[in-house]
Amino acid sequence: MPTRKNAPISSWQNGDQVQGFALVLRRETRQDKNGRPFLDLELSDASGTMVGKVWGDSAALDGDFDAYDFVAFRGSVKLFRDALQLSVEQCRRATEADRADGFDEGLLIPSTREDIDDLLARLHRIYPGEIGRPVLRRLAEETLTAYGAELKLHPAAKGMHHAYRGGLLEHVVSMAELALKVCSHYRDLDRDLVLLGVLFHDLGKIRELGAMPINDYTLEGRLVGHVVIGRDLVLERAGAIPDFPTDLRLHLEHLVLSHQGRREFAAAVEPMTAEALTLHFIDDLDAKLNQIRLAREAGQGLQFLKGLGRYFFLDRLEVAPEPAADEDDPTSLESPQPSLF
Repeated sequence: MPTRKNAPISSWQNGDQVQGFALVLRRETRQDKNGRPFLDLELSDASGTMVGKVWGDSAALDGDFDAYDFVAFRGSVKLFRDALQLSVEQCRRATEADRADGFDEGLLIPSTREDIDDLLARLHRIYPGEIGRPVLRRLAEETLTAYGAELKLHPAAKGMHHAYRGGLLEHVVSMAELALKVCSHYRDLDRDLVLLGVLFHDLGKIRELGAMPINDYTLEGRLVGHVVIGRDLVLERAGAIPDFPTDLRLHLEHLVLSHQGRREFAAAVEPMTAEALTLHFIDDLDAKLNQIRLAREAGQGLQFLKGLGRYFFLDRLEVAPEPAADEDDPTSLESPQPSLF
């Protein structure tokens, strides 16, 4: 059987001979039932993951690679206890020279499907362009100067939603664009504060979680959490602006501290302003719809979505097209008149 080169992990089948590149998510040394050492690996690319085994007779047993390294590998796919796994024959750390053979980190890390440069352009159109107050415009601009580049690398969560490279940037841009629409409908809302709340609400995740591919909690993330870290970033950036208004700073603190909505969901306080409630619902909607989209891509029918705590029907329902207006009937182009009965 010919070797499949650079085929996505999700396409591997039992009996395939495969060769390519992967990200090592886990490397553990274990012993088989006879006391001989072997390596238990988890290999990943943007399409999925698979367990890998490096047995004692493999040259890869002493390979120079570790967890979170990109590697070049060769092996065979086998079925073991109703699950596919890779028997690794060769494995080493990937090098720059491997790019000629197709090595590309972007293909090995789950990433946003959006174009990163386009997301950044959309972000910078809103911040500071859509902010009215000069002091808040400056806050947005200086915050993006300090932390904007990190949004490209960080996930928005470890596993629940937007848990991929660029996920935090995608989440913030999506929420900001939705916030503009919501605030244009509910004109009593303070649009500046809602938009700044969007920018800061998950900014603490750049310290709570490691950048991809190390999507795991940092010590600061475990001990403090992104909500409090985000509040600290508000204080840091507002404190760098002389005479920053106390009332605006206090409201921004509240937006970050309450954006999780309820105390049992890690909110320090619950939303107590219209802007805080709006921020929470926009955040919640964007996160949940992302979970549903990813689940729908994985399969249809009824699925239990852990993040939503219920079954969801994921089949796409056909939408009937709207009837075309009759151009010969001028009344068909007019808005329907209300009936008295």
